[in-house]
Amino acid sequence: MIFLWLNYEMKRQIPYHGWCFVCGNENPHSIGLTWFLEDGILTSEFILNESQQGPPNHAHGGASAAILDEAMGLVVWAAGHKVAAVNLEINYHKPLPLNQKMFLEAKIAKVEERKIFSVGEIRTAESIVTVSGSGIYVPAPQLFENVRIDRANKE
Repeated sequence: MIFLWLNYEMKRQIPYHGWCFVCGNENPHSIGLTWFLEDGILTSEFILNESQQGPPNHAHGGASAAILDEAMGLVVWAAGHKVAAVNLEINYHKPLPLNQKMFLEAKIAKVEERKIFSVGEIRTAESIVTVSGSGIYVPAPQLFENVRIDRANKE
């Protein structure tokens, strides 16, 4: 019998972020996303509701922008970099419907000496891209000296 070892990362849940607006488990107003990482790709499945409404029956553009900002930055953090966004580009392709399961993916696109570029997309269950984005992140450890990330499952 031959065993072949692959450079494959198992899907794992990213710890919650306290008071984060998008994924904080201590913030009663958080959108409430849960993140997973596998092979350098950050994913989430979520449903937005009337609390995130903009146009009737659709999400506010700021809610989807915040979600992509968090996802694109978090995938960079998950790679070991304490960063902050210096540029975000959000593209709205289709209205993001409320009360329907949506799927998100984010990944690092390129790494330079002082900049890390990431991209992300929000899709419907039918794989239609509703919102996409890209971001540039730079090291900013001074902003996160006292950051505490909780375990994924509190006991």
